[in-house]
Amino acid sequence: MSFFFAAFFLAVLAVCVLLNLVTLPGNWAMVALVIVWELFYPGSSLGVVFFVLFIGLALLGELVEFGAQIYGSKKYGSSKTSTAAGVIGAIVGALFGAPFMFGVGAIFGALFGAWGGCYLAERFLRRQSSEAAFRAAQGALVGKFFGMVIKFGIGMAMLALTASHIWPDAVSTATTTI
Repeated sequence: MSFFFAAFFLAVLAVCVLLNLVTLPGNWAMVALVIVWELFYPGSSLGVVFFVLFIGLALLGELVEFGAQIYGSKKYGSSKTSTAAGVIGAIVGALFGAPFMFGVGAIFGALFGAWGGCYLAERFLRRQSSEAAFRAAQGALVGKFFGMVIKFGIGMAMLALTASHIWPDAVSTATTTI
């Protein structure tokens, strides 16, 4: 495996990590690309333990992202219905926000979608006061934000894990061919 391909591949994985910031499944894109890498370079040091840990981290990222939003909503007084509306609002908001600001609008769309979905459900479905609905929606927004940040951090850990397995192979191959 060449030094250039390893560096290029890690740069592509870094872009995948950035996809998490615009609420796209960057960690799962990394999983797919690392599987493709293993198919093209079967002699690399990636093994079963690596893939179990790698896929486990991607799954953990998703669970933490949604779990943090649910926890934040519940902590600030949201009902189950409003919490679900906040999760749906975050997904819809990310989709509608994605075309703006070169994809960065998806971040704001997800955050405000979580807030809006929770607020509207608390206010109009559950007939809560505006203050109670605002507080519950605030929890959904804060939870979604922290979930996104933690998922991004997990993506960085996945990148570092991959780099620690791919880079030594590239360096040893480059030094043996010189």
